[in-house]
Amino acid sequence: MNNNDIVVDIQHVSFSYDDKKVLDDVTLQIPKGTFWGLVGPNGSGKSTLIKIILGILKPDQGTINVFGKPISNLKNRHLIGYVSQKANSFNTAFPATVLEVVLSGLVSKVGLLKRFTKKEKELALEAISAVGMEEFVHRNIGELSGGQQQRVFIARSLVSNPELLILDEPTVGVDLKNVENFYDMLATLNKEKGITLIMVSHDIGTMTNHATHVACLNKTLHFHGNSDEFHHLDNAKLSTIYGHDIHVLTHAHEHGGSYV
Repeated sequence: MNNNDIVVDIQHVSFSYDDKKVLDDVTLQIPKGTFWGLVGPNGSGKSTLIKIILGILKPDQGTINVFGKPISNLKNRHLIGYVSQKANSFNTAFPATVLEVVLSGLVSKVGLLKRFTKKEKELALEAISAVGMEEFVHRNIGELSGGQQQRVFIARSLVSNPELLILDEPTVGVDLKNVENFYDMLATLNKEKGITLIMVSHDIGTMTNHATHVACLNKTLHFHGNSDEFHHLDNAKLSTIYGHDIHVLTHAHEHGGSYV
């Protein structure tokens, strides 16, 4: 594979908090235009790996390049969008409309005190449309459901036209009935806009129906490959990775399943 096709290149990364090793010799390449689900048990190092990719943490050993450069040397930070578990702890009294929240995603490009131009507002409206929130443009974000808020935060990340979107447990606070629609939206962003996605999730069954690839992490990388290969792992293999019994609950749709 051409190096230009690799968005994230993780090579032999290890990391410890004090004396506790959280990541041990992790190597993974994320090709352009793929949708990766990052799964594993609690405390397996998923969020730590995300923070290292973003440059928030530095690995004890190994290297990470994003768009061919170490994250510390990447000048075009707007190429990376990041969405965390904001909806789970968002202040519902925050006085800002959906449009204002999405426009705030351009502050790093236009400056804190500058007025937004007509073109920038058009970009924000396009991002809002991409996540299906057009009818809520002037609604106060605190009035929205958890799932709707997460869509707005994704639009905020999209407004700077990123090529890589990283999501850390974005369905926290999203009603179960809306989770499937939420994943459908992410898959559409991946397929139609060509955005490379990395998503941390405990919702393995639903997430792996939409992701193109899966990386299963528990301190070390136990599996990485396409979703079909992941779906063919047996319960014994999954139980070894997770450290406890894993059973697949099959749903009616193709490849459906949850893991408990």
